[in-house]
Amino acid sequence: MTNICICGGGSLGHTIAGYVASQEGYNVSVLTRHSEKWSKAIDVTDMDNRHYYGELSCVTNDPSKVVPNAHIVLLCLPGYAIKDVLQQIKPFLSTSTFVGTVVSSTGFFFMAAEELTSDIPLFGFQRVPFIARTKEYGKSASLLGYKSSLSVAIENTSDVKKYDFTSLLELIFHVPVKLLGSHYEVSLTNSNPLLHTSRIYTMWKDWRPGMRYDRCQRFYADWTIEAAHFYIEMDREFQAMLKLLPVTDNSIPNVLDYYESHDEQSLRDKLASIPAFKSLMAPMIGNDVDGYEPDFNSRYFTEDFPYGLHSIVKVARELNFPAPVIDEVYRWGMDMIAQSQ
Repeated sequence: MTNICICGGGSLGHTIAGYVASQEGYNVSVLTRHSEKWSKAIDVTDMDNRHYYGELSCVTNDPSKVVPNAHIVLLCLPGYAIKDVLQQIKPFLSTSTFVGTVVSSTGFFFMAAEELTSDIPLFGFQRVPFIARTKEYGKSASLLGYKSSLSVAIENTSDVKKYDFTSLLELIFHVPVKLLGSHYEVSLTNSNPLLHTSRIYTMWKDWRPGMRYDRCQRFYADWTIEAAHFYIEMDREFQAMLKLLPVTDNSIPNVLDYYESHDEQSLRDKLASIPAFKSLMAPMIGNDVDGYEPDFNSRYFTEDFPYGLHSIVKVARELNFPAPVIDEVYRWGMDMIAQSQ
């Protein structure tokens, strides 16, 4: 029996906990601040109305109850929560426990290197295994999309154990899992930190306090040519920076290849047409009567600018690598966050 501890009660925490616990061979526990709001089982429903009903072995806010016996500790957390949770679980970890993250692009490997000893095996996914949303907190979630394959980086353990662990992940998620050569290949990504920020920037770069919009836009279904242009240009700088790092060629596909596109128009059309993305709305607050404005408390601002894009900017500056488009979008986002506080 493999003991898995999920840290965090967000959409991915709910979905992964229910999905994995529904299978034989896994004891799944959840470490969350709001353990009193959770039921003993999670019901996950996918887009084809398949149900994964997973009974949880334990839900608690006390790491001493779930971390010591865990074979895998998987953080499903926003960037701002990672450091604190690593500090909480550190006293209960052993060198046989694999500690990882479902979202690697918010600084996990950098923070883990600072907070944990170098003999604790670390892992992180390049892209999340599911598109997920919480339906009823602590009880149910929606699995809106699967990935056909996953890529993972593993550090602080032998090559043999890396491949064994990769095989275990394939059994858990039922897809091929590729082992990458460096944590840079998951820590630095052209997914959310570039995808989300390019769209946010082009939607609201002219926004000023007091401005209102007459409707809440659809984040992907209303994607624009301008947003596609910025996404492509940011990715071009990103890909050039990767050539200066110990990163395997093509381990992080450029966005046009990844989305099977060839220019701004085809990328726009692709992003606007992905079924799992169509219902997702832009992070806005307000109503149809008084209008809408950006929601600076959304994860697009709390995660993607100060953690995801920040990691890319930080590495670029350490390399003295010029990335003017990335810098432009990053400065704007951080200015907006500062103004909203």
